[in-house]
Amino acid sequence: MDVSQISLNNGLTFLAWASGIIIVVVGAFLIKLLFDLSKLVKNANATAEMLNVELKPTLKELSETLSAVNAIVKTTDHGFDVVKTVFGKTFDKTKGLVAGVMQGFKTVITLFRK
Repeated sequence: MDVSQISLNNGLTFLAWASGIIIVVVGAFLIKLLFDLSKLVKNANATAEMLNVELKPTLKELSETLSAVNAIVKTTDHGFDVVKTVFGKTFDKTKGLVAGVMQGFKTVITLFRK
C-alpha cells in the first residue's frame, strides 16, 4: 500500500468515528428532549385538568353574580325611567308657570323703566 492509500484510510476511519460519535451525541440529546417533552405534556395535562375542575364552579358563581347584577340594573333602569317621566311631566307643567313669571318680571321691569 502506498502512503496516499494509508492516509485516505486513516481519514475515512476518523470520519467514520467522528460521525458515529456525533450521531450518538445527537441521539442522546433527542432522547433527553423526548423525555422532557413527555414530562411537559404530563404537567400540561395535569394543569388543564386542574383548571377544568376549578373553572366550572367559578364560571357558575360568575354567572349567578352577573344575573344578580343584571336584575339590579334592570330595577335601577326602571326607577330612572319613572324619575325621568316624573321630572318630564313636572318640567312641562312648570314650563308655563316659569314663562308666566318671566313675563311678569319683564312687565315689572318695563313699568319701572318708564
